Amino acid sequence: MISSILVATDGSEAAVAAERFGASLAGRMKARLMGVSVVEDRLARGFTEDGLGVAPPSPEALATYLRARAEAACRRLSERAAAEGVEHTCETSDGIADDRIVEKGQGADLIVVGRDGNDAAYRTGLIGGTANGVVRKSAKAALVVPAGAQLSGPLVLAFDGSPGSRIGANAAVQLATRLGEPIHVFVDSKDKGRAVARFEEVRGIVGSLPVPVREISSTLGRPDVKIVDSAREVRAGLIVMGAYGRNRITDYFLGSNSAAVARTSPVAVLLAR
Repeated sequence: MISSILVATDGSEAAVAAERFGASLAGRMKARLMGVSVVEDRLARGFTEDGLGVAPPSPEALATYLRARAEAACRRLSERAAAEGVEHTCETSDGIADDRIVEKGQGADLIVVGRDGNDAAYRTGLIGGTANGVVRKSAKAALVVPAGAQLSGPLVLAFDGSPGSRIGANAAVQLATRLGEPIHVFVDSKDKGRAVARFEEVRGIVGSLPVPVREISSTLGRPDVKIVDSAREVRAGLIVMGAYGRNRITDYFLGSNSAAVARTSPVAVLLAR
């Protein structure tokens, strides 16, 4: 059961989506919201002497600015939570952002992060470094929110029969029940018999949900592309899938469908664990 949600914010424009989505989700799930904004050590320390004979600027002013910015981000998140009628706390922390978020997230059921962060304008399609670190390092479910994502519309559950996708299915049941939204179950399989078996397994997990459950299957093309396309077609508010697929080691080192979906989806993606 999702009873506590951690929302990480760096104060950036990209973080606005995570703050809004996390506060709205906490309100609808009747969950407690915790917030954290990290002052990055590597930025707060400023520049150091590099042997060129040019004195670096003093780090004090930069550290003061970053601290004030983190506190302002916490205030903004607290205001959003209060507007949703959600019990909430928010704190600032010093260190490496993804490490601190993972540590704080140990006390939550779900971690919510913005996909992009401060450096969004300087990347070429890859997920933000902090979000990637959180997703890879945390043992908790993580919700990756792209800019502009809204918590409205049905859920798309991507199911491949792996242990991770079964965890995702159980999470989708909890979310659909609380949010009152239908579930669209996506199964990708080159084998029709296997697809039928997977749908039967999902039906056993979702049971007698009070919301509609619809089924989508596909046999051609890349699974990650088809999952995102399906979410667009049904105007989904959330994609739910396992953080790892059928081969966890390969997924970690080579990337996975879940990583590809989180990187490209215009819809928020919950990576269940």
